[in-house]
Amino acid sequence: MILNLFILISGVFACSISVIFIKLSTEHPILLASYRLFVAAFILTPLLIRDLRRNGMRFTPKLFTQSILPGVSLGFHFIAWIIGARMTLAAHATLIVNMVPVVIPFFLFTLSKELINRWETLGTVVAMMGVALLGGTDLMFSRETSKGDLVCFLSMVLFALYLTFARKNRDAPSIWIYLVPLYYTAGVFCMGVSLFFINPIKPYAVEDIFAILGLGIVSTVVGHSALNFSMKHFRGQTVSIINLGEFIFAGVIGYFLLGEVPHALFYVSGFLVSGGAALVLLYSRERST
Repeated sequence: MILNLFILISGVFACSISVIFIKLSTEHPILLASYRLFVAAFILTPLLIRDLRRNGMRFTPKLFTQSILPGVSLGFHFIAWIIGARMTLAAHATLIVNMVPVVIPFFLFTLSKELINRWETLGTVVAMMGVALLGGTDLMFSRETSKGDLVCFLSMVLFALYLTFARKNRDAPSIWIYLVPLYYTAGVFCMGVSLFFINPIKPYAVEDIFAILGLGIVSTVVGHSALNFSMKHFRGQTVSIINLGEFIFAGVIGYFLLGEVPHALFYVSGFLVSGGAALVLLYSRERST
């Protein structure tokens, strides 16, 4: 329990750093999304090969079948996330894209027949009070970021769908047998879309290479892999609420590295989200997987 929770929180922190790498890069958003996925897939391929051998499986095209829908969902999510993150504040972008607890119960029930319980409902209400508080602040004080907020909202819906697929496929022989083909699929999808907008054969700035490696290694290999792992060991709604902590990490990092000062209500919102996460963890001791 403690180790799994540590992995989840580490993944949330690693994902929160993505907004910093995105803002430091000037690379085309779709190309940036594609490269971060390929970096992650290449790094994790040895683990895929190891687990295939352990399970007496072969690397065949059929292995990618269950990765098509979650891979396309992740690819669309990354594209929308990178575009939206560049159009609004770091803390707000991460907050909106992690309003997943509002949406994911519908996906969980539709795809996995998983209903949220009373503790998760209470934790969701408390956490969403914090989300609504900061969301209202955005509307009042950051109207110029409304377009970015809308793109981030679309990214959030796609993220909820992608996480639900992780829950649905939690019985895969290993996390890497499911996840590595997913990263390859999402990377190919993003690269295919990028060809309509930009030629990938070109010189790359050192800053962009650094951002690609950071997104691939930190936010994807560590962050997204930890989230997918957690969807196997925690209930879906529990993961989605704890994942709201991304905007708290992003707000702190954005302040120190980008000089972005959140509104005062950001701190109250963070307190409510943390309280909601604590409530769902009270139930997680009795969770069923």
